[in-house]
Amino acid sequence: MPNHELSSDIQAMFSRIARRYDLMNRIMSGGRDKHWRRLILDHAALLDGERFLDVGTGTGDIALSALKRAPVGMCVGADFTVEMMKIGKCADRSQRIHWVESDALDLPFLDGSFDTVASGFLIRNLDDIPAALSEQYRVLRPGGRVVCLDTTRPPASWLRPLIDFHMHTVIPTLGSWIVGHRDAYAYLSSSTENFLSAEALAEKIRAAGFLEVGFQRIMFRTVALHWGVK
Repeated sequence: MPNHELSSDIQAMFSRIARRYDLMNRIMSGGRDKHWRRLILDHAALLDGERFLDVGTGTGDIALSALKRAPVGMCVGADFTVEMMKIGKCADRSQRIHWVESDALDLPFLDGSFDTVASGFLIRNLDDIPAALSEQYRVLRPGGRVVCLDTTRPPASWLRPLIDFHMHTVIPTLGSWIVGHRDAYAYLSSSTENFLSAEALAEKIRAAGFLEVGFQRIMFRTVALHWGVK
């Protein structure tokens, strides 16, 4: 059963950090977030006139990048945190993104509505990953593509102590200084450590029915890009 209390807590957390969310992402990723969006869209392989859905769109960075990449026929950004989307709407000067308040576990779209569904740092925040992947599968047309970028549990290596220090000390401290919410970034760090391995998430994507599933680890193997085809 979905944990509605957890969902409400996460929604409230993202509302609190919305104003400085993009800035913190830039700092935490060392400016690599733009490159990550390019990787997402490389695998999305959008064609002219196609229909694109960015689930958990937040401030709409992926959706905005998709509009720059190809003249898509329809671009939808869906999220359950309205405060995040308000910031995205201000950046959407073309006014071509359709902003939809939506739960990732119950998408308000018809079957086969999209050619590509993408997400960035969404899956780790969900308490029912199979349900979310099932919804993404449902709203894709046959042959449609799913692409998701998320954190992944880093494997044991000589870098692990440095990664742990960065996640559990540096990021929460920056969250306190820049955003004013240390607890929110302590949560984001712990959710990374406790999230699925890249291999385990790939298995869940296959279990949802997707074919040609693959993944690529990046950022010292703490982030992974996954993809598949319906």
